[in-house]
Amino acid sequence: MMPAQEPRLGAELRTRIAAWREQDPDTATGLALGDLLLKADGGDAAATAELVDAFSGPLTFGTAGLRAPLGPGPARMNRVVVSQAAAGLAGYLRSQQLAGGRVLIGFDARYNSDIFARDTAEIMAGNGFEAMVVGEPTPTPVIAFGIRHYGCVAAVVVTASHNPPQDNGYKVYLGDGSQIIPPVDGLIAAEIARAAAGDLADIARSDRYSVLGDELLDAYLDRIASLVPATARHDLSWVYTPLHGVGAKAVAAAVRRTGFADASVVAEQVQPDPAFPTVAFPNPEEPGAIDLALAQAERIGADLVVANDPDADRCAVAVPVGPDREWRMLRGDELGALLGDDALRRGVTGTFACSVVSSSLLATMAAAYGQPFVTTLTGFKWIGRVPGLAFGYEEALGYCCDPTAVPDKDGISAVVRVLALAAELKAAGCTLSDRLDEIARTYGVHATDQLAVRVSDLALIDAAMARLRANPPTELGGEAVRVLDLSLGSADLPATDAVRLSGDRVTVVVRPSGTEPKLKCYLEARIPADQSQDLAVARVEARGRLEQVREEMALALGLG
Repeated sequence: MMPAQEPRLGAELRTRIAAWREQDPDTATGLALGDLLLKADGGDAAATAELVDAFSGPLTFGTAGLRAPLGPGPARMNRVVVSQAAAGLAGYLRSQQLAGGRVLIGFDARYNSDIFARDTAEIMAGNGFEAMVVGEPTPTPVIAFGIRHYGCVAAVVVTASHNPPQDNGYKVYLGDGSQIIPPVDGLIAAEIARAAAGDLADIARSDRYSVLGDELLDAYLDRIASLVPATARHDLSWVYTPLHGVGAKAVAAAVRRTGFADASVVAEQVQPDPAFPTVAFPNPEEPGAIDLALAQAERIGADLVVANDPDADRCAVAVPVGPDREWRMLRGDELGALLGDDALRRGVTGTFACSVVSSSLLATMAAAYGQPFVTTLTGFKWIGRVPGLAFGYEEALGYCCDPTAVPDKDGISAVVRVLALAAELKAAGCTLSDRLDEIARTYGVHATDQLAVRVSDLALIDAAMARLRANPPTELGGEAVRVLDLSLGSADLPATDAVRLSGDRVTVVVRPSGTEPKLKCYLEARIPADQSQDLAVARVEARGRLEQVREEMALALGLG
């Protein structure tokens, strides 16, 4: 067999690299590009492969915007790509007769986020928009709130959320306060391509933009304060970590305004740090991410642990279980069930919603209270747009507790609602775990899990999805399943790259991640309520079925 041919820098690629280098205003990426070229010309295969990949094509809109590693080239996040994106957004807004409107710009504490935000503000102002940029790293939900608060026509948040340190991103919202969806993303992409075809120097810029102080955060906190009544219980001991992100200031202020005691904050993780030095991945879902918080909670005997992801739009909770107080992080579906049940008990009316990869439990609970329910595609760009939304969540720790003000996932409002529920239960001699038991006995055990595979080659994900579609299982967990290829679309859901397999007691959804190089397989096993009164037995049965389904799906995807 002939050895695989190493990638080479052909004349056409070198021409594109030279053209890029000519217009790049950033000294750092210019130096990085020069270093890669030097190494590639010296025979470094990794440098050559990086250049080939970085110049393979432009970034495309995924989960409401752009996301990629920092570095030179049109397939990376850098000042050239961001400037073209800002010009493209401006062009789209003008095409929609929104010229001159307000555009709010926020950013997190990642590398270059402030620079990318300033570039965006200059280009929006140069194109005649009233650009407003926050003066410091700010949680994403605060920006989402600000869209309606200021009557904006659009907003941009420079963030890569919970991605690794080398990444950054560019999230786009429209004036309704929700993230962009098709066909808007395609229209903006076309405008970006038009901007990229010209010279970067021709993109208009201006320094006539405003820099916001604390007024936006203060308005957001006023709204947060309304989510917890003055008569609520407040006795609670808790540990908090922002995971080196931007949530600490806003969470501390929100907690004080709602009457709760300050958290015991994880000192090693409280300050924003783009290197995320204490975690392998800055995602509370990842093993080990909240270990420091759990250890601190154990030391002080806390009632619960709460974590935000780096841009504070997600919320994670851990609780002590059993007489030995063994700490366990709640799954996203469990916290979604707790918050949804709490909203229903408080008489919140409207449509309840969660994504197709989330548990079916919320639908059952909403029906029991006579409230409508909607299943959406993955992502809050879909959940936030549900008409009459009362509460929505996604299993990846995203919760929308105040859709009127923030039609997006909001880890800060979720924190205060979790504290209110936990304090109420504590006053009654109960815990969040006790409430989960009550929900399970009432509606049946709904056990969820996930099979996720991180890859270095995205082609592996495409191959696995192709295998599944060509030869899907007809039986999972000992029961027949129906197969629905969601890429074909349906009356209820737009087309998306996913496959759903469902039976009476099991459901599996397989899809590529929208934000990371992962293939994700979402698993649910259900035990009816009349067979869930002995929770220990029902949960063992459900977990056993989940493990069986996990093994069967790994084989079906070629991962076992």
